Amino acid sequence: MNEDKLEPLEKRPIGVFDSGVGGLTVAKEIMRQIPNESIIYFGDTARVPYGSKSKETVTRFSRQIVRFLQAHDVKTIVVACNTASAYALEELENECDIPVIGVVKPGAKAAAEVTRNGRIGVIATEATIGSKIYNQYIKELTPDAMIYGKACPLFVPLVEEGLWQDPVTEEIARRYLMELIDCDIDTLILGCTHYPLIRSTLGRIMGNNVTLVNPAYETARELRQMLERKGLLNRETPGLGANQYQFYVSDAAEKFKQFANSIIKYGILSAKLVNIEDY
Repeated sequence: MNEDKLEPLEKRPIGVFDSGVGGLTVAKEIMRQIPNESIIYFGDTARVPYGSKSKETVTRFSRQIVRFLQAHDVKTIVVACNTASAYALEELENECDIPVIGVVKPGAKAAAEVTRNGRIGVIATEATIGSKIYNQYIKELTPDAMIYGKACPLFVPLVEEGLWQDPVTEEIARRYLMELIDCDIDTLILGCTHYPLIRSTLGRIMGNNVTLVNPAYETARELRQMLERKGLLNRETPGLGANQYQFYVSDAAEKFKQFANSIIKYGILSAKLVNIEDY
């Protein structure tokens, strides 16, 4: 590619990817907290969920998506998926010549800062819980913390079906969370980017004495700090008509577009279909 035709580094887009729609919670926070930035989002809707897949498979999928995003000249990549952050982030950081950040470290840091009794709950996919990645990061910051993990595999399909306020979601959430309530946690990490979409249900069940940590919010904060530190923050407002937010998926583009428009109020004009296996 001709380097002369490339945008200056700070004006290039941020790449964001997830196994499906959950990463839209991260994209939304980036739009809100860093409004001048452009975003290229990829949702791997053909292969969701990642949480029940092996480390090798998730890493292979993640590498394909990173190659796709790099073909669009992104200046940094946000792995907006806890499972991919747990399984593939280290490899991606080592292989990429641009900054790559995940959602686990920012969430773990926030939880370590806000806990009062040192008893922290983590709800996530089976893969993220099995990796014990949150335990590792929290213990580095707060060695005496007690971490209680609970896999909640049904939350992703419930969220993907749009059943955020449905009684079935509430019933399943109560069953999942009961053992964490019994552990007397005072902080709960929503360790999957789909989970903020059912935050009100989770908060109601856990009660006012438990602080919910949303890694999507924390990741956008960390991203802004990193861009400032590296001189990559775009300080100019995009011009009228600029294609600031672009969305790509590996399947079901129309369904994704409808779902995205229900989460992000910035107008998702289209979601383009990509054969990610070509990358």
